[in-house]
Amino acid sequence: MGRVDDKVAIVTGAASNPGLGYATALTLAREGAKLMVTDVDEAGAQACAAAICDAGGMAEAMHQDVTDEQRWKAVVEQTVASFGKLDVLVNNAGIAVLMPISEMTLADFNRQIEVNLTSVFLGCKYAMPAMRLAGGGSLINLSSVAGLVGIASCVAYGAAKGGVRIMSKSVAVEGAKDNIRCNSVHPGVIWTNMQAQATGQSDPSGVDVSPERVPLGRIGYAEDIANCVLYLASDESSYVTGAEFTVDGGMTTQ
Repeated sequence: MGRVDDKVAIVTGAASNPGLGYATALTLAREGAKLMVTDVDEAGAQACAAAICDAGGMAEAMHQDVTDEQRWKAVVEQTVASFGKLDVLVNNAGIAVLMPISEMTLADFNRQIEVNLTSVFLGCKYAMPAMRLAGGGSLINLSSVAGLVGIASCVAYGAAKGGVRIMSKSVAVEGAKDNIRCNSVHPGVIWTNMQAQATGQSDPSGVDVSPERVPLGRIGYAEDIANCVLYLASDESSYVTGAEFTVDGGMTTQ
C-alpha cells in the first residue's frame, strides 16, 4: 500500500530531468498518487507523464505558464475532470537568474518575482476551492535556502523565495478551517539542470559542497527533496501546517 494511495496531485515544473518536479512526480506516483504534471515545456511534461505510466502509474500532462492566471484555472479544472478531485499541489516551477543587483534590470527582477512568487499565489488561490470540495488537501511550496539567508547575486530570487516562505504561513492559517495544510520546502545545493546552469558545471562533482559550506559534505539530489514532499503530501503529516522544511545538508545551520 502506497503512502499517498488514491490522492490526486498537481506538480508544476515537472519537465526537467534531473529536476525537483520530475523526481517529485515520479515519487508521488510510485507511492500511489494520480498525477497532473505541468510545465512550460510541454514535451518534457509529456515525457514525465509517460515515464509514470510506463512504470504502472496514472498521469496526464498539460502545458502551463505558471504566471498565466487563466491557465491555472484550466489546469485545476482539467485535473478534477480527469481524476475526480484535487488533494495535493506542489508549486515547484521556478527560474533563477543570478546576477549582481547593479547589473539586474527591472524586467529581470519582475520576471523572477512573477515565476517564483506570483505563480505560488495563483496556484494556492485556484487549488484551495477544489481542495475544499475534497475535504482538505496539502499545498507544498518550493522555496529555497535563498529565502532564508542572504546570498550574493540572489536579490530577486531570494526576495521571491522569501515571499514564498511567508505566504505559505499565511495560507496555512487561512486554509486550516477547511483542513487545507500549507508548508514550504527550502532546498540547498541540489543537483538539477537548474543547478548545472547556474554553476556552469556539467557534473555534480564540480560543485562546492565542502564541509565548510555544507556540513554533510555532499551535494543533494532531487530525490532528497521528493522524499520530503512525499511526507508532506501524505497523511503522515496531517498535523503539520505552516512549517518550513530545510533540506540543505546543514548549510544554513552555520
